Amino acid sequence: MAPNLLGFRIAHRMMRGDSRRLAAVTGALARGEQRADAARLRAIGEFATKHCAGIHHHHQAEDDVLWPVIVRSAGAEVDLSDLTDDHKALDPLLEEITAAAAELPGSPSAVRRMAASLATLADLLDEHIEEEERLLFPVIEKYVPEEEWERVETEVRKGGQASFDLPRIGQYALPEELAALRRMAGPVLTVMLALMGPGHRRRQKLIFGDL
Repeated sequence: MAPNLLGFRIAHRMMRGDSRRLAAVTGALARGEQRADAARLRAIGEFATKHCAGIHHHHQAEDDVLWPVIVRSAGAEVDLSDLTDDHKALDPLLEEITAAAAELPGSPSAVRRMAASLATLADLLDEHIEEEERLLFPVIEKYVPEEEWERVETEVRKGGQASFDLPRIGQYALPEELAALRRMAGPVLTVMLALMGPGHRRRQKLIFGDL
């Protein structure tokens, strides 16, 4: 059976979607189009910090676990050097965003720095993920054994935060994808999404407003 890439597809969608939304909200704040009190700025900073940590862990797991699996399974079928270079280029941006987030709400300039870095991050992530899915997903489906893929997914999940990631999965998964996840995970996923959903929606409203 071919590896099930659903989890990676949703994770990529989450990374792209939340990078773009954070860039939009910090850009609006930096331009004076929106206002934010201390509570909102703290929430933005906390969300951005967790978001960047999740992206870094995902890329680290790809470098350390997935890439060796692909090389063993597919050999000369794929060149991973450009994707690895992308990860190295993204790391300084993640660090810049995290550093600026730590200064909220005390530094007016932090929002401007975050907005610029997040806009760049969103653009680079779009390009990187589109290229990764175009090049690697067919290779993974063709060459990577299912048990190896399950090991990769286990390593990726180790760095996650369920309280942060699960509600976002519920937010970004398409209805048919969420139904498939429920079939795989059983009733516990439905229960956890129901428990975490209200708090997640309140935080989303505080952070992003009507964006």
